[in-house]
Amino acid sequence: MLGFCVVAPMGDAVAKLLGESVPLGQLVFVRFALQAVVLIPIVFMTNRIWRMRGRVLTLTALRTVLHIAGIACMVTALQYLPLADAVAIAFVMPFIMLLLGKYILDEEVGFRRLVACLVGFIGTLLVVQPSFAQVGWPALLPLGVAVIFSLFMLVTRQIAKETDPIGLQAVSGVMACVVMLPALVIGHRFEFAPLQVISPNSYEVFLLIGIGILGTIAHLLMTWSLKFAPAATLAPMQYLEIPVATFIGWLIFTELPNTTASIGIAIIMGAGLYIVARERVAARQVALESKITRPVQTPA
Repeated sequence: MLGFCVVAPMGDAVAKLLGESVPLGQLVFVRFALQAVVLIPIVFMTNRIWRMRGRVLTLTALRTVLHIAGIACMVTALQYLPLADAVAIAFVMPFIMLLLGKYILDEEVGFRRLVACLVGFIGTLLVVQPSFAQVGWPALLPLGVAVIFSLFMLVTRQIAKETDPIGLQAVSGVMACVVMLPALVIGHRFEFAPLQVISPNSYEVFLLIGIGILGTIAHLLMTWSLKFAPAATLAPMQYLEIPVATFIGWLIFTELPNTTASIGIAIIMGAGLYIVARERVAARQVALESKITRPVQTPA
């Protein structure tokens, strides 16, 4: 998970560099194409499950569309916002997922976690406010990223037990290419700027390969971390992505959050970590109650 927290912001930084010269559609297409190219051989060499049908296939297609939209929103946001601000605002996602779990999946969410959600949203507003004053509506794009990826995670939860994670990512890469390719052809034909196709120079080719490989590695690192440790243990570590993004943003773009945004980032991290802690307490209570109420089997 620590590897993910380092690699994911590096991918975002590369996307920010590329967004200045490579059209959005081409960047997203290459990102998913390289994901497919890297993972398909792994799927076949390890005999992983990749065939899908019916409900799983439909939800995988929906998940792929959400993934495309989320990455496109984040890449666009990075053209206007400092890297740390964009990543921090997107971390409103755990709060949105908690609310979606309560009101859509009818999950039990306590009062204190709802209050933590409210506090987290206040922190998000503190990060958004100075950016909104400078660049206007693009400052809201990371909120769109958070909503999209919350829905993405909800869909993923519906099929997680019925699919192999690497097989799912490989199939999603192929699906994304199938969706993006006609859009690029039409966009290029009608000279729609975000869907234009250019001939990248050697530096841009290097960065395009980098964003595909970094994005794929980040997803694999997260998948492997969840294989070896429970989500409740790993969740607090994800917030390390914010200081890592801050450091990378300073190192490459000489960007640092201002005082108001820094306070907002601290509030987001505090509220998010509190929710994680409450989730762990709730999980322990459920496990304890299950153990207590389990009937004792006597030998025959």
